[in-house]
Amino acid sequence: MPSPSRTVYTPPAKDECNGMISSVRDTLYVVGGKWKLPIISALRSGPLRFNELQSAVGEITPKILSKELKELELNEFVNRTVYATSPVTVEYALTEYSRSLEKVIIELAKWGSQHKKRLKDCAKARRKAAQKN
Repeated sequence: MPSPSRTVYTPPAKDECNGMISSVRDTLYVVGGKWKLPIISALRSGPLRFNELQSAVGEITPKILSKELKELELNEFVNRTVYATSPVTVEYALTEYSRSLEKVIIELAKWGSQHKKRLKDCAKARRKAAQKN
């Protein structure tokens, strides 16, 4: 019976790794941290007002949300629109440039779900093994 085909891992060249490290570092500098990607994810469904965005992201203080939005605006991921209403209405929306993160966010979400499931399955297996002993 033939053995199933296995993909053999071939490590990349050192120069390629160094280039990737630099690029990953640059990326994390712009979108890293606890809140930036969740904010971008929340805005994927459409523009939101500040309080709506805070509720969508959850557990973020107004001060931190304001700081993160300013940084996202500086890096051209978010547009801030002020409407001359009484009281003033401010709305946040993703820019076209932010759409370049779409695939990355989707893959991160998939990986996060898989990882969470893996951890739950491992914990369940450990509990089951402990009960046998």
